[in-house]
Amino acid sequence: MSFLPVVLALAMWAGCARGAPPPAEFARIGGHDYVRLADWAKGHNLELRWLKPEESLQLSNHSARILLTVDHREAQISGIEVWLLFPAVLHNGSVYLAQLDLQTTLQPLLSPPRNQPGLRIKTVCLDPGHGGKDPGNRVGPNQEKQYTLLLAQEVGQQLVRAGLKVFFTRSTDTFVELPTRPEVAKRRGADLLLSLHFNSADASRDSVQGAEVYCLTPAGASSTNGRGEGGGGGPCPGNRCNEKNLLLAYQLQKAVTRNLGSEDRGVRRARFAVLRDAVMPATLIEAGFMSHPAEGRRIFSSAYRQKLARAIVEGVLAYKRQVEM
Repeated sequence: MSFLPVVLALAMWAGCARGAPPPAEFARIGGHDYVRLADWAKGHNLELRWLKPEESLQLSNHSARILLTVDHREAQISGIEVWLLFPAVLHNGSVYLAQLDLQTTLQPLLSPPRNQPGLRIKTVCLDPGHGGKDPGNRVGPNQEKQYTLLLAQEVGQQLVRAGLKVFFTRSTDTFVELPTRPEVAKRRGADLLLSLHFNSADASRDSVQGAEVYCLTPAGASSTNGRGEGGGGGPCPGNRCNEKNLLLAYQLQKAVTRNLGSEDRGVRRARFAVLRDAVMPATLIEAGFMSHPAEGRRIFSSAYRQKLARAIVEGVLAYKRQVEM
């Protein structure tokens, strides 16, 4: 009888060895851990092929298509722009991707994280950006704080109609300190936190437009916002939700750009205060550029904000369906 477990163990090992992909090759590049992409792709049933040799490539299967460019951080995942934490690089004749990107950028979209059984998305905290003495961006007489509040009210009404509970960090033109906003969401037991904003460009105002959605930058990586915070410092409370942050941001970016035809400026990372201290999945939505002549006029229109709110709600519900499966 003592011989049997050994025989079974050897048989199981042989079977696993035949069916398992070879171990991925790792490399230390630029002070960060990278993985050979061909190895990772094989382990995830993705076909890798070069579109332009040593320049651009595609990973694909029946449900996903990932486009990457060597030495760039911009990627496209199933048609939506997503900024990587680090660029894809060529190393010893093979393309490598940062392990942190595989874990917190690609993996959450290929294999969405799930809630614990029975745990539902019930309550959403809406955070209208700015307010009171902080007007936000200004274009003529139009102040960002006014339109973020109007958008939040519209999103809130539509979320309630979809069966969710909603509360706001502010419901009037009042100033709310940045650290207070995620604290309100925590105190009220929110399952999600959405901070709503509109963008503005100082230069090229006639050409810069589109939507971008931010989630928190993982520890050890640089941000992709305008200020581009570096990778120093330890993790923030919000980093405990890295994978769900990314998934939520992706679904919101997808819904806004596809439903409204907005220019896709991508899912991005930042260490904004409202994201750093959130203990639930959180995003900051820059829903368009007030400074752009055409997009600004749309933002100031109540009919357009209703459509924008509908897209945001669709993104929330798409996320909800994925994590509750």
